Amino acid sequence: MLIRTIYFCGCLLISQFLRAQSTDTLTLTLQQVVSMAKDKSIAARQAVTTQKTKYWQYRTYLSNYQPQLALNGTLPGYNKTFTQVQQPDGTILFQSVHNNNSTLDLSFSQTISATGATVFGTTQLQRYDDFDRKTTLYNSTPLGIGYSQPLWQFNALKWDKKIEPLKYRESKQEFIESMEQIAITANGYFFDLLLAQVNLQIAETNLTNTLKILDIAHEKFSLGKISKNEILQLQLELLKSKKAVGIARRDMEIATLNLSSYTGLQGQEKISLLLPTNIVQMQAPPDKVLSEAYANRSDAIAFVRRMAEARRDIAKARGDNGLNAALTAQLGYSKSAATIPTVYQHPQDQQEVQLTFSIPILDWGRSKSRTKTAEANLEFTAYAVEQAKQTFTQQIVTQVTLFDMMKDQLVLTAGADSIASEKYQIAKDRYVLGNLSITDLSIAFQEKDQAKRDYIAALRDFWGAYYQLRYLSLYDFEKNEKITYRQTTVLN
Repeated sequence: MLIRTIYFCGCLLISQFLRAQSTDTLTLTLQQVVSMAKDKSIAARQAVTTQKTKYWQYRTYLSNYQPQLALNGTLPGYNKTFTQVQQPDGTILFQSVHNNNSTLDLSFSQTISATGATVFGTTQLQRYDDFDRKTTLYNSTPLGIGYSQPLWQFNALKWDKKIEPLKYRESKQEFIESMEQIAITANGYFFDLLLAQVNLQIAETNLTNTLKILDIAHEKFSLGKISKNEILQLQLELLKSKKAVGIARRDMEIATLNLSSYTGLQGQEKISLLLPTNIVQMQAPPDKVLSEAYANRSDAIAFVRRMAEARRDIAKARGDNGLNAALTAQLGYSKSAATIPTVYQHPQDQQEVQLTFSIPILDWGRSKSRTKTAEANLEFTAYAVEQAKQTFTQQIVTQVTLFDMMKDQLVLTAGADSIASEKYQIAKDRYVLGNLSITDLSIAFQEKDQAKRDYIAALRDFWGAYYQLRYLSLYDFEKNEKITYRQTTVLN
């Protein structure tokens, strides 16, 4: 009975230990690693923060076209000093000044983007106290309405209305591109670790097989069937196998740390990656990829924005040259009195019309040089945009071709891996039976390992091309829809 109890407890402890060991290992697929990187990586947080900044910059631009209301004042405006006063005969006397001059102004303004004009209104109240003479005086503008119109000047509001929405659209697409770039980077870290794990598995398997073959070789050597040189060759292979295991473990630790750091994994658990087996079956015609890229990529929006900014610079250079004038008109009421109630009784009309202008008479060609410089920049920008469009198009067409090639290469390397594994098994069996030399076994050994690594490399190239195609087009060809991300959290 006691023996059964001890046995039961031992089995229970072993099962719990194995369960604990299994829970310490986190098994992940490629899609899970990519999803974790998009949710938890520092790069994802940086992309979100950048999008927040762009959003609030856009909100600032929008506020320029909304009515502005402001309260300005000087409370108090106390002053006690001596100041110089020029007398009628031209002499100067320093007289005592002891007063309070307080003002309060409530004003609103509204810009008109089509003309660059500003409509404004104001209501003011001013109090002046002369403490030396013990007098108080009030001055008010109960209502004043005005209009200010720049004449023949550069209209920044009009051009901002063309360019700022493009910048905001560009920033939204840049955010999506950043998330897809994270997927590309995560894919690289995934296959770094997967290759390290496969190399460790290969090294450990090779070490086990080498030990078994070496045992068999010792038996053959004792029977006189093989030479001492063959034993030495296998012992050398054993040392190489042990060294390969140590190197593979080191590489796996480094790759695990890199993947954990990038994806935001905080735990110390081990990571086991699953080999991607489901190959994406999708069609990506070059014309479709190109049209989606021009519809979705920030680069395509940037082409339009850069040309608009160059034309704006020409308009600014021309507007800042030559005649610059501004017309300001204001109507309202004003009144001065000794008390607040009376200062608002029967106010008098107030009118103001003002035309200011500036005409360069001699600037030694500066105005012309500014305009010509802006025109040359427009020409250069047009060439640069055209070159960028050609590069953009060629990059997409090349990537589509590479994606199709990677699918074919993956099928070929998978077949080569299967053949090399089978060939190695046959070679190992033949060596045990004495029908194969150690050299041929070593060749089969190396071919098997290389075929496995080539297959992992082909998988990496395929999935890298897949995510690169998503990045270049911002289109999901599996679901046949544009790639979008919820940005509600971005705007909080």
